[in-house]
Amino acid sequence: MIRIKIRKEIDRKKYLLFAILSFVIVLAVWLIASESGAIKEIFLPKPQNVVNYYIESIKDGSLLQNTGISIYRITLGFVYAVLLGVPIGILVGTFKKAEAFIRPLCEFVRYMPVPAFVPLIMVWVGIEESAKITVIFIGTFFQLVLMVADDALAVPDDLINAGYTLGSNTPKTIFKILIPAMMPRLMETLRMMIGWAWTYLVSAELVAANTGLGYTILKSQRFLKTDAIFANIILIGLLGLITDRIFAFLNKKLFPWAAA
Repeated sequence: MIRIKIRKEIDRKKYLLFAILSFVIVLAVWLIASESGAIKEIFLPKPQNVVNYYIESIKDGSLLQNTGISIYRITLGFVYAVLLGVPIGILVGTFKKAEAFIRPLCEFVRYMPVPAFVPLIMVWVGIEESAKITVIFIGTFFQLVLMVADDALAVPDDLINAGYTLGSNTPKTIFKILIPAMMPRLMETLRMMIGWAWTYLVSAELVAANTGLGYTILKSQRFLKTDAIFANIILIGLLGLITDRIFAFLNKKLFPWAAA
């Protein structure tokens, strides 16, 4: 009987090998299914058609333009959510009165489907760039507040009480003990939330858009251009993966003791 230990560590080369293997298997299945004719091309485009779409889109400049505007929308929506959500989350995770006042509302709103807000957002802020950014903001803000609050609550009470014992007051305890102690977890939270932000891109570009990766997917759907749909979905996934790795790298470099 083969015994495999739970959570047994593997070396980095093996980990990388398995990661690459998973992508190779998916690509192989896709290639076989499309080339064999088992699935019609209207439902599953051939990989070379997706590659050709990338080449043509790069040549005419549309891919760079759409990628740039989508990154701009994601970045602003996420940054606004962080600037407002992190302080509020820390407040919720620090003071019980703030938690009682804010947490129930955030827990209520976070279950509301973001696309349902689109008609209201168009009325509230119009149909310009601010509308797309607002969709991404709403999609990430309420969840971010709750997760940051949990990060603050995860700081041990013993650490906070030690600060008071040594003569620290409440503001100093928050800024010198609580926030530094929660930073590694906060970075992981931000890493998770930037992924959520990317998932709301298509919903954001429902709002009277004429550029962007999400808009291109929706436009391609009307004409059954599945190669364009696949290409832009893959590109969004790739961009999301890049941002995820950036946050993982920063967390490892800024807080090496937490990654150890």
